[in-house]
Amino acid sequence: MSATSPQNIWPELNWADWSATGDTLHRFTQIAGKVRMALTPLVNHWWNVTLYVTPRGLTTSLIPHRPVSFAASFDFIDHVLRIEASDGRSERIALSAVPVAEFYTQFMAALHRLGIDVHIWTMPCEIADAIAFDKDHANCSYDPEAAQKFWRVLLEVDRVMKTFRARFIGKVSPVHFFWGSFDLAVTRFSGRVAPPHPGTAPNLANWAMQEAYSHEVSSCGFWPGNGGYGRAAFYAYAYPEPAGFAAANLRTRGAFYDTQLKEFILPYDDMRKANDPDGALMDFFEDTYAAVADNAKWDRKALERA
Repeated sequence: MSATSPQNIWPELNWADWSATGDTLHRFTQIAGKVRMALTPLVNHWWNVTLYVTPRGLTTSLIPHRPVSFAASFDFIDHVLRIEASDGRSERIALSAVPVAEFYTQFMAALHRLGIDVHIWTMPCEIADAIAFDKDHANCSYDPEAAQKFWRVLLEVDRVMKTFRARFIGKVSPVHFFWGSFDLAVTRFSGRVAPPHPGTAPNLANWAMQEAYSHEVSSCGFWPGNGGYGRAAFYAYAYPEPAGFAAANLRTRGAFYDTQLKEFILPYDDMRKANDPDGALMDFFEDTYAAVADNAKWDRKALERA
């Protein structure tokens, strides 16, 4: 296999090989994300709390604040967290195999030195049996190569998702990284109000879920296999799920409807081993969206770019 083959653009990512690092990094990103959530006004569907893929990692983007505005960015090339303030000052925290509690202390101390004092709820969200950040000495792994490989996958997924997003002219989310579930996602909306969402997740109230799913959605994303699933995969789902959605025929080899998750799943390895990985992934996104839009009778002519 040549260095420029499509499969090498999409690196191997086996959750079992880096799950300890993944679990620690998940909590690191939650700390940064919760700082953003605490200091920004609520935007529909919690779009104000997410992180974004950058040429070096993930960032909160600019967080308006007095006396200084700032951004916190994970750099998976140099393996540091950079906090850059609008007055020219900055702080660096090494990304290394330290307990979550130590990272939390370092992060808050760095913010304080920049004149930024913020209180966050220290319980991780959407993680079963979680330990509060300031008390978590169990999660303390960081493999730089694995963290960088994960980011490189996100970089490629972000690229394909942005092309997919551009084909929709209705309401559509940014391509953004949700630190609660540790996944990169993009969501299209019909414009119609949805019934109140009945679900919850660990350390996440039902009212938060109802804000996230206040309107009908067709959502797709990528997650590395955390939360007990055990392998990297792409997903696609609808809320509310229309009749006929689960029976849709997809072009992408390896894709299937998971009756427990109530989502279509495309294993990452199936996608990356395809002759045209980008094409296989785009087909998965397009086919699962069509299954939502057609069965739920979305006004596709008004919502899609001709």
